[in-house]
Amino acid sequence: MTLVILAAGMGSRFGGTKQLTPLTENNEFIIDFSVYDAVKAGFDKIVFLIREEHKEAFDQTITKRIRNSGVNVEYAYQRPDLPEGFTYPADRVKPWGTAHAVASLDCVNDNFGVINADDFYGRETFEKLAGFLKDAKDTDKAHYCLLGYILSNTLSENGTVSRGICAQDSNGMLTTIVENTKIMSKGDHAVNVNSDGTETYLKLDSLTSMNCFGFTPSVISYLKENFKSFLTENSANLTKCEYLLPTTVQKMITENKCDVKVIPTGAKWKGVTYREDSEGFTQFIIQQRKEGLYPQKLWKE
Repeated sequence: MTLVILAAGMGSRFGGTKQLTPLTENNEFIIDFSVYDAVKAGFDKIVFLIREEHKEAFDQTITKRIRNSGVNVEYAYQRPDLPEGFTYPADRVKPWGTAHAVASLDCVNDNFGVINADDFYGRETFEKLAGFLKDAKDTDKAHYCLLGYILSNTLSENGTVSRGICAQDSNGMLTTIVENTKIMSKGDHAVNVNSDGTETYLKLDSLTSMNCFGFTPSVISYLKENFKSFLTENSANLTKCEYLLPTTVQKMITENKCDVKVIPTGAKWKGVTYREDSEGFTQFIIQQRKEGLYPQKLWKE
């Protein structure tokens, strides 16, 4: 099984390439803990999906240590190239988004999981993801999964966060993911601050997507082909539009091309959406080590 780690983002709110910012006393990164937990859960191949210009930095800061410990690590690159017939906008800065990133995975031909590079997911999540992927196979349509986090376990104390709130049917299959871009805790519930300043009530036990999916390889060809439709539909906004996994998976469900099993997890998310989150993550890992959940050194030097 393969774990794909999406690491091509700019980290604009954090103020830099946060995937390459050490966060522990041993100069470890969030990615280190994701890889460690994934290997423990049974993943035998790690693919870092990055921008090509970041390869040298990844080689020196992350990949070398992990490979020295016997883990199979490869790279895939999210390039700005567009299909024939489309012109790249001169003033675009960001990559094309997470769905475009997954469409770049020409090196993956087995079942795979997808996570963000700057999120800590917890061992339980990787164990459940691996459990699904071991037996997943397409039939008359594709069968994927999404790990659903309890909203209260995913909030930041230092600002609003963007989360996809999940709805599912009686069989536990995903029906919709509704993106809420400014969520914060407020007493015994959470709210999303809408663009007009009003607030939408959200239950703290709502299941939310943290961009942790399990796919069969069929998703790659769909994402490649659908990218052309995305570019056509967004031709007036090519500078800022993003081709995102949640939106595209939702489209596949609507077209009856796949179903998506929502697998709840009680794991506590940790991340560094803002620079102020860094110290909280550092202290969290110190406590995890005291409880024996991680060794003092994850990798060989």
